[in-house]
Amino acid sequence: MRPARVSLLCALALLVPLTPLTLGGQAVAADPGPARDSGDVRDVLTVANPGFEQGTTGWTFSAGSGVSTDKPHGGTKVAHLAVGKGGIGGKATQTLRAPRAGTYDISAWIATGGAGGTYAVRVNGASAGSLALPARPGYARYTVSRVRVRAGDSLEIAFTSGGGTDVWADADDVMVSPAAPVDPVVTSSDPKITAMFDWAKRKANSWTQLPGAVGPLNVDENNLPGTGTAAYGPSYWAGYANRSGYYARDMAHQLAGASVLGLGAANKSMLSSFAASATAGQKFFPDWSFNFDARTPLSIDYHGPDDFVREVPAPFELVEKAAEAYRWSGDPAYVDDPALWDFYRHATGQFITLHDSTKPNGVAEGTGDGIFAGSASYNEQGDEHLAEAGDAIGAQYQAFLAMSELASGKGDRALSADFAKKAKDLKAYFNSTWSGDGSGADMVRAYTTDGQPLTGWGKENSWFMPMDRIIAPGVRNDAYLDFVDQQASGDGKPDNIEALTYLPDTFFNNNRPDTAWKWMNYIYDHKDVQHVNAAQGPNGDYPEVSFTLLSQTVGGLMGVTPDAPDHALTTQSRLPTGMRTLRVAGLRIGGNTFTLSHEGATGSTLANTSGTGSYTWEARFPGTYSSVVVNGVARPARTEVVDGVTYTYVRPKVAPGATVKVEVR
Repeated sequence: MRPARVSLLCALALLVPLTPLTLGGQAVAADPGPARDSGDVRDVLTVANPGFEQGTTGWTFSAGSGVSTDKPHGGTKVAHLAVGKGGIGGKATQTLRAPRAGTYDISAWIATGGAGGTYAVRVNGASAGSLALPARPGYARYTVSRVRVRAGDSLEIAFTSGGGTDVWADADDVMVSPAAPVDPVVTSSDPKITAMFDWAKRKANSWTQLPGAVGPLNVDENNLPGTGTAAYGPSYWAGYANRSGYYARDMAHQLAGASVLGLGAANKSMLSSFAASATAGQKFFPDWSFNFDARTPLSIDYHGPDDFVREVPAPFELVEKAAEAYRWSGDPAYVDDPALWDFYRHATGQFITLHDSTKPNGVAEGTGDGIFAGSASYNEQGDEHLAEAGDAIGAQYQAFLAMSELASGKGDRALSADFAKKAKDLKAYFNSTWSGDGSGADMVRAYTTDGQPLTGWGKENSWFMPMDRIIAPGVRNDAYLDFVDQQASGDGKPDNIEALTYLPDTFFNNNRPDTAWKWMNYIYDHKDVQHVNAAQGPNGDYPEVSFTLLSQTVGGLMGVTPDAPDHALTTQSRLPTGMRTLRVAGLRIGGNTFTLSHEGATGSTLANTSGTGSYTWEARFPGTYSSVVVNGVARPARTEVVDGVTYTYVRPKVAPGATVKVEVR
């Protein structure tokens, strides 16, 4: 989902209360997450009137403060805190009783007319977290994280404005999320990555929905009330905050970060909703977006089986991400569930056949007639009328590799080999024919519906090609990476921050950690800048930003590739210049938890801290070394070539409770 088609509308739209705890302004029941789910309204933590649509009901206000209809964040009303007598700041509080034990993130959208205010949560009168509010007249989302309560505890939510002349604070749309099952901790010689990761995990967790909570459907900038309600499934926000759902493209890019937080149930629920929608009647295109009930397509994007948003890279990316979710979780449903399996086979088979007519070559095509007719590219801007695009063919290549992996997990060796060959052949065709013979700016990145090749800068249909590693390693790939960095750093930089979140992945996947780290810093440093979509809030409140910084730390800087089905993992230090050490504790792969440390590019340590069974650890180090030292004992060096890079590696077993240190010399 990108602002190209909605920016004008969004710039004028008011956000609506999308918290699943709000139903027409009434408080409704929600499951607080990891604790048991009894289905009894009396057994869940519930905020009364979280959107202030019922006025002051459930809340206590100081003198001079109350509920206003002036510039709410969502709906029609907002808590307005004004300075009272003697210059004392305004206050609004609500106290509720926890029906059972649990851990929660509690968020709210807040705007202020001056500094000095606070947003605080207290448990039994003791602080569980407090945030100082800056002067920010536009709404931003604030979260108090990891609030732990026991059954019967008193929990207070409090907003205050600063004191002084004309200082005010508006608070709206309180939301309670279940704390993520996993809470990894990063430490480093570079304090920037520690702060970045800590911010990202708290922000990402705040977007998780409460399974079983009742919330609105089909809310968007054109339909503020929505169209009724439904119980939400396991899910997280992946798209604009003023829409009651998640998007295929966003979700695909957020899945790895969600896996770092242990949100495997949400990943599977969301992937399954897309898989079920990719029917023969829709020519195996999945729906583009779903409400949080994980069943109902968002009405802004779906008008009927012949009139819905569809983009060619999406089904391929969903297959790729299903394989990634399988690697993180080890959940056999990813290869055993018939609906998921049918989706993989259709997406990598009939879908291509049905969408390969303009330029028959085994590459799926778009119509060139816009997103409601089938776009060839994620780049929705411009009017190039594309039939084939670099991001689509790159995603198709990765889907073939994923299908090979999934077939192997299912035990079908012949099918696995068949798709490995399909991937190899598609990559060869891309490099020998499809991409032309130019380099850098002269490399072909798309074809129009009348068969004309396009070169130059295509944003998504440019950077996806090296990101998906369909360009053969070597001089052309190096030149194209230089071109991507140059364009994205100059006049070709996308206006929307979420587009830039792909750049760290692009450069990590091609072993350019300094450039990848540069882009991670750019994204993090611009998190408080207003998003190009005025209704979205600051850049950091676009969910993709926080989720991708998590995956780029673990999968990028630390080079972790999980393989839970085979009780294995691969690591590779990609620490940038100046970052001497990086460590992540509480890394969950399958049923085991690990602590991984890198010391520069030549030393790594892995501890299997909890769980059952040993894991095989492939510790990779770029380059050729004469020996590998494992826990102080030298072993003969072994090398392998992966995507054109030579690595020295070793594969020790790491038993539960054991720690293994590997160095190359």
